[in-house]
Amino acid sequence: MNRFEELYSVARADKWFKWFAIFCRYALAAGFIPSGYVKIMGERFTALSPNNPLGHYFDALHLTGYYYTFIGVAQIVTAILLIIPKTSVLGALMYFPIILNIGVLTYATRFEGTRIVTFMMLANLFLLCWNYDRLKPVLSWRPLAHAPADVSKSTVRKLRFWFFSGSFATVAFVIIINFYLYELRPGNSAVECVSQCAGSKNPEACEIFCDCIYNQGQPLDSCLATFDHAKDIRSSDGK
Repeated sequence: MNRFEELYSVARADKWFKWFAIFCRYALAAGFIPSGYVKIMGERFTALSPNNPLGHYFDALHLTGYYYTFIGVAQIVTAILLIIPKTSVLGALMYFPIILNIGVLTYATRFEGTRIVTFMMLANLFLLCWNYDRLKPVLSWRPLAHAPADVSKSTVRKLRFWFFSGSFATVAFVIIINFYLYELRPGNSAVECVSQCAGSKNPEACEIFCDCIYNQGQPLDSCLATFDHAKDIRSSDGK
Protein backbone atom coordinates (compact mmCIF):
# COMPACT_ATOMS: atom_id res chain seq x y z
CA MET A 1 0.00 0.00 0.00
CA ASN A 2 2.88 2.37 0.78
CA ARG A 3 4.27 1.80 -2.72
CA PHE A 4 0.88 2.63 -4.24
CA GLU A 5 0.63 5.81 -2.21
CA GLU A 6 4.15 6.84 -3.21
CA LEU A 7 3.25 6.42 -6.89
CA TYR A 8 0.00 8.27 -6.24
CA SER A 9 1.94 11.19 -4.76
CA VAL A 10 4.22 11.19 -7.81
CA ALA A 11 1.19 11.31 -10.10
CA ARG A 12 -0.38 14.15 -8.10
CA ALA A 13 2.77 16.23 -8.60
CA ASP A 14 2.95 15.58 -12.35
CA LYS A 15 1.45 18.18 -14.71
CA TRP A 16 0.22 15.60 -17.23
CA PHE A 17 -1.96 13.92 -14.64
CA LYS A 18 -3.17 17.31 -13.41
CA TRP A 19 -4.25 18.29 -16.92
CA PHE A 20 -5.96 14.95 -17.40
CA ALA A 21 -7.88 15.41 -14.14
CA ILE A 22 -8.98 18.90 -15.25
CA PHE A 23 -10.06 17.50 -18.62
CA CYS A 24 -12.12 14.79 -16.89
CA ARG A 25 -13.79 17.32 -14.60
CA TYR A 26 -14.85 19.62 -17.41
CA ALA A 27 -15.83 16.80 -19.77
CA LEU A 28 -18.06 15.18 -17.15
CA ALA A 29 -19.61 18.52 -16.26
CA ALA A 30 -20.30 19.18 -19.95
CA GLY A 31 -22.12 15.83 -20.10
CA PHE A 32 -24.53 16.76 -17.31
CA ILE A 33 -25.29 20.44 -17.94
CA PRO A 34 -27.32 20.04 -21.19
CA SER A 35 -29.25 17.00 -19.95
CA GLY A 36 -29.94 18.67 -16.61
CA TYR A 37 -31.14 21.87 -18.29
CA VAL A 38 -33.58 19.92 -20.47
CA LYS A 39 -35.10 18.27 -17.39
CA ILE A 40 -35.39 21.57 -15.50
CA MET A 41 -37.21 23.07 -18.50
CA GLY A 42 -39.62 20.10 -18.43
CA GLU A 43 -38.77 18.96 -21.94
CA ARG A 44 -38.48 15.38 -23.15
CA PHE A 45 -34.88 14.26 -22.79
CA THR A 46 -34.32 12.44 -26.11
CA ALA A 47 -35.85 11.99 -29.53
CA LEU A 48 -36.01 8.20 -29.04
CA SER A 49 -39.25 6.55 -30.13
CA PRO A 50 -41.68 5.89 -27.25
CA ASN A 51 -41.50 2.23 -28.26
CA ASN A 52 -37.72 2.10 -27.86
CA PRO A 53 -36.83 0.32 -24.57
CA LEU A 54 -34.99 3.38 -23.30
CA GLY A 55 -37.69 5.60 -24.79
CA HIS A 56 -40.23 3.79 -22.58
CA TYR A 57 -38.17 4.71 -19.54
CA PHE A 58 -37.67 8.36 -20.49
CA ASP A 59 -41.36 8.83 -21.24
CA ALA A 60 -42.29 7.43 -17.84
CA LEU A 61 -39.59 9.58 -16.19
CA HIS A 62 -40.85 12.66 -18.01
CA LEU A 63 -44.28 12.14 -16.44
CA THR A 64 -43.02 12.06 -12.85
CA GLY A 65 -43.44 15.81 -12.39
CA TYR A 66 -41.10 17.51 -9.96
CA TYR A 67 -39.02 14.34 -9.59
CA TYR A 68 -37.95 14.85 -13.22
CA THR A 69 -37.02 18.45 -12.37
CA PHE A 70 -35.18 17.28 -9.24
CA ILE A 71 -32.94 15.01 -11.33
CA GLY A 72 -32.13 17.92 -13.62
CA VAL A 73 -31.27 20.19 -10.69
CA ALA A 74 -29.06 17.44 -9.20
CA GLN A 75 -27.18 17.08 -12.49
CA ILE A 76 -26.61 20.84 -12.83
CA VAL A 77 -25.47 21.19 -9.21
CA THR A 78 -23.13 18.20 -9.58
CA ALA A 79 -21.64 19.66 -12.77
CA ILE A 80 -21.03 23.04 -11.10
CA LEU A 81 -19.39 21.36 -8.10
CA LEU A 82 -17.09 19.47 -10.48
CA ILE A 83 -16.00 22.65 -12.26
CA ILE A 84 -15.09 24.49 -9.05
CA PRO A 85 -11.71 23.12 -7.82
CA LYS A 86 -12.52 23.38 -4.10
CA THR A 87 -15.77 21.43 -4.47
CA SER A 88 -14.65 19.01 -7.20
CA VAL A 89 -14.32 16.09 -4.75
CA LEU A 90 -17.93 16.49 -3.63
CA GLY A 91 -18.93 16.78 -7.27
CA ALA A 92 -17.11 13.54 -8.14
CA LEU A 93 -18.77 11.75 -5.21
CA MET A 94 -22.24 12.97 -6.26
CA TYR A 95 -21.55 12.16 -9.90
CA PHE A 96 -20.70 8.50 -9.34
CA PRO A 97 -24.09 7.09 -8.21
CA ILE A 98 -25.85 9.06 -10.96
CA ILE A 99 -23.58 7.91 -13.78
CA LEU A 100 -23.48 4.34 -12.42
CA ASN A 101 -27.27 4.24 -12.55
CA ILE A 102 -27.22 5.60 -16.11
CA GLY A 103 -24.58 3.04 -17.07
CA VAL A 104 -26.57 0.08 -15.78
CA LEU A 105 -29.67 1.47 -17.51
CA THR A 106 -27.96 1.85 -20.91
CA TYR A 107 -26.51 -1.67 -20.81
CA ALA A 108 -29.82 -3.14 -19.67
CA THR A 109 -31.67 -1.53 -22.57
CA ARG A 110 -28.83 -2.10 -25.09
CA PHE A 111 -28.63 1.62 -25.82
CA GLU A 112 -26.25 2.75 -28.56
CA GLY A 113 -24.60 5.24 -26.22
CA THR A 114 -23.17 2.64 -23.85
CA ARG A 115 -19.60 3.41 -24.94
CA ILE A 116 -19.83 7.09 -24.04
CA VAL A 117 -21.50 6.34 -20.71
CA THR A 118 -18.80 3.76 -19.96
CA PHE A 119 -16.10 6.36 -20.63
CA MET A 120 -17.91 8.75 -18.29
CA MET A 121 -17.96 6.12 -15.53
CA LEU A 122 -14.24 5.45 -16.00
CA ALA A 123 -13.44 9.18 -15.95
CA ASN A 124 -15.46 9.52 -12.75
CA LEU A 125 -13.56 6.62 -11.19
CA PHE A 126 -10.29 8.31 -12.15
CA LEU A 127 -11.36 11.49 -10.38
CA LEU A 128 -12.24 9.54 -7.25
CA CYS A 129 -8.81 7.90 -7.35
CA TRP A 130 -7.23 11.28 -8.10
CA ASN A 131 -8.71 12.60 -4.86
CA TYR A 132 -7.62 9.57 -2.85
CA ASP A 133 -5.70 11.77 -0.41
CA ARG A 134 -8.89 13.68 0.45
CA LEU A 135 -11.06 10.59 0.61
CA LYS A 136 -8.67 8.41 2.61
CA PRO A 137 -9.60 9.92 6.02
CA VAL A 138 -13.11 8.58 5.43
CA LEU A 139 -11.75 5.10 4.66
CA SER A 140 -8.76 4.79 6.99
CA TRP A 141 -7.05 6.44 9.95
CA ARG A 142 -3.57 5.71 8.62
CA PRO A 143 -1.83 8.82 7.21
CA LEU A 144 -1.05 8.99 3.51
CA ALA A 145 2.48 8.02 2.50
CA HIS A 146 4.34 10.76 0.64
CA ALA A 147 6.52 10.40 -2.42
CA PRO A 148 10.24 10.20 -1.81
CA ALA A 149 12.03 13.49 -2.35
CA ASP A 150 14.47 11.96 -4.84
CA VAL A 151 11.97 10.65 -7.40
CA SER A 152 13.75 10.31 -10.73
CA LYS A 153 12.39 11.62 -14.02
CA SER A 154 12.48 8.08 -15.42
CA THR A 155 10.07 6.95 -12.68
CA VAL A 156 7.68 9.75 -13.58
CA ARG A 157 7.94 8.93 -17.30
CA LYS A 158 7.26 5.24 -16.63
CA LEU A 159 4.23 6.11 -14.53
CA ARG A 160 2.91 8.38 -17.29
CA PHE A 161 3.53 5.70 -19.93
CA TRP A 162 1.77 2.89 -18.09
CA PHE A 163 -1.16 5.03 -17.01
CA PHE A 164 -1.92 6.65 -20.36
CA SER A 165 -1.18 3.44 -22.30
CA GLY A 166 -3.58 1.63 -20.00
CA SER A 167 -6.15 4.38 -20.53
CA PHE A 168 -5.96 4.12 -24.32
CA ALA A 169 -6.10 0.31 -24.09
CA THR A 170 -9.20 0.56 -21.90
CA VAL A 171 -10.89 2.92 -24.36
CA ALA A 172 -10.12 0.53 -27.24
CA PHE A 173 -11.37 -2.43 -25.21
CA VAL A 174 -14.68 -0.69 -24.42
CA ILE A 175 -15.21 0.22 -28.08
CA ILE A 176 -14.38 -3.27 -29.36
CA ILE A 177 -16.30 -5.22 -26.72
CA ASN A 178 -19.42 -3.15 -27.41
CA PHE A 179 -19.38 -4.30 -31.03
CA TYR A 180 -19.66 -7.92 -29.96
CA LEU A 181 -21.55 -7.63 -26.67
CA TYR A 182 -25.00 -8.13 -28.17
CA GLU A 183 -26.22 -10.05 -31.18
CA LEU A 184 -28.56 -7.17 -32.00
CA ARG A 185 -29.70 -3.87 -30.51
CA PRO A 186 -32.92 -1.87 -30.76
CA GLY A 187 -30.98 1.08 -32.16
CA ASN A 188 -32.17 4.66 -31.74
CA SER A 189 -34.92 4.36 -34.37
CA ALA A 190 -36.80 1.78 -36.41
CA VAL A 191 -34.64 2.55 -39.46
CA GLU A 192 -31.45 2.09 -37.45
CA CYS A 193 -32.74 -1.16 -36.01
CA VAL A 194 -33.66 -2.61 -39.40
CA SER A 195 -30.38 -1.46 -40.98
CA GLN A 196 -28.43 -3.94 -38.81
CA CYS A 197 -30.51 -6.85 -40.14
CA ALA A 198 -28.72 -6.95 -43.50
CA GLY A 199 -25.52 -8.05 -41.78
CA SER A 200 -27.26 -10.35 -39.31
CA LYS A 201 -27.03 -14.14 -39.42
CA ASN A 202 -30.83 -14.19 -39.10
CA PRO A 203 -32.10 -11.16 -41.05
CA GLU A 204 -35.77 -12.22 -41.00
CA ALA A 205 -35.72 -12.86 -37.27
CA CYS A 206 -33.96 -9.51 -36.81
CA GLU A 207 -36.74 -7.71 -38.72
CA ILE A 208 -39.32 -9.46 -36.56
CA PHE A 209 -37.46 -8.17 -33.51
CA CYS A 210 -37.52 -4.58 -34.85
CA ASP A 211 -41.22 -4.87 -35.65
CA CYS A 212 -41.83 -6.14 -32.11
CA ILE A 213 -40.00 -3.13 -30.65
CA TYR A 214 -41.15 -0.24 -32.82
CA ASN A 215 -44.51 -1.30 -34.27
CA GLN A 216 -45.91 -3.47 -31.48
CA GLY A 217 -44.26 -1.57 -28.63
CA GLN A 218 -43.41 -4.71 -26.67
CA PRO A 219 -40.79 -4.80 -23.85
CA LEU A 220 -37.21 -5.61 -24.79
CA ASP A 221 -37.20 -9.02 -23.06
CA SER A 222 -40.39 -10.06 -24.87
CA CYS A 223 -38.96 -9.02 -28.22
CA LEU A 224 -35.72 -10.85 -27.54
CA ALA A 225 -37.75 -13.98 -26.77
CA THR A 226 -39.65 -13.43 -30.03
CA PHE A 227 -36.33 -13.09 -31.86
CA ASP A 228 -35.01 -16.36 -30.39
CA HIS A 229 -38.26 -18.12 -31.28
CA ALA A 230 -38.07 -16.80 -34.85
CA LYS A 231 -34.48 -18.04 -35.11
CA ASP A 232 -35.54 -21.50 -33.94
CA ILE A 233 -38.33 -21.62 -36.53
CA ARG A 234 -35.95 -20.59 -39.32
CA SER A 235 -33.45 -23.22 -38.19
CA SER A 236 -36.14 -25.91 -38.18
CA ASP A 237 -37.29 -24.88 -41.66
CA GLY A 238 -33.72 -24.99 -42.87
CA LYS A 239 -33.32 -28.54 -41.65
